[in-house]
Amino acid sequence: MKAEIQSSAELSLLGKLIENISVAMLTGNDADGMLVSQPMAPLEMDAEGALWFFADLRSTRVEHLRFINLSFTDPTTATYVSLSGWGEIHSNRSHVEQLWTESATPWFPDGPDSTNLALLKFVPDAAAYWDAPHSQMVRLFAMAASLMAGQPFMLGGHGTFTELPKHAANAASRQSTATVLRPMLRSRKEKKERQGEWRADAGVTNGNGRPVQPG
Repeated sequence: MKAEIQSSAELSLLGKLIENISVAMLTGNDADGMLVSQPMAPLEMDAEGALWFFADLRSTRVEHLRFINLSFTDPTTATYVSLSGWGEIHSNRSHVEQLWTESATPWFPDGPDSTNLALLKFVPDAAAYWDAPHSQMVRLFAMAASLMAGQPFMLGGHGTFTELPKHAANAASRQSTATVLRPMLRSRKEKKERQGEWRADAGVTNGNGRPVQPG
């Protein structure tokens, strides 16, 4: 994932924690209000802390982005990060081309010009992280000490950020984004249904070639 220089110490720390994690789990509500999750491959963390992903406009997930969560896990370094925020759909073709990767070609055969290809912008509002020492030996020592003492013995850091620097996109933009997006999605869906081509969500791969669902 590409990571820009961040505007605050909090975002800089978050960027450092997640920059080498190739897959995140995106959780949000479906049409029935149930929590659903899917893997996503982060493409970029911009200078304001927003995270960018490829998205398929045929997916119903892009209609439910008001409250979402991203979680990053790296068991090899015992790093765990949870981000809460909201999402926006963008279709800037120059930005799509800038972030384009050939691993997405199987799901978007026409490349950056694919009709259903867009970008999901995740805007973080709050975050929590757990970061243990990178030495597995030290982590094993902490586990053994916890068992012997009969109580948790933690090494490493844990923190929460409940007031991340306000992004240029604020809460008001959530409603304006939804207002613009709904007619566009409704038009696309009706067209596909008429053609009998409305399909289930397509997938994208991360840098290692593993399948990852776009939003």
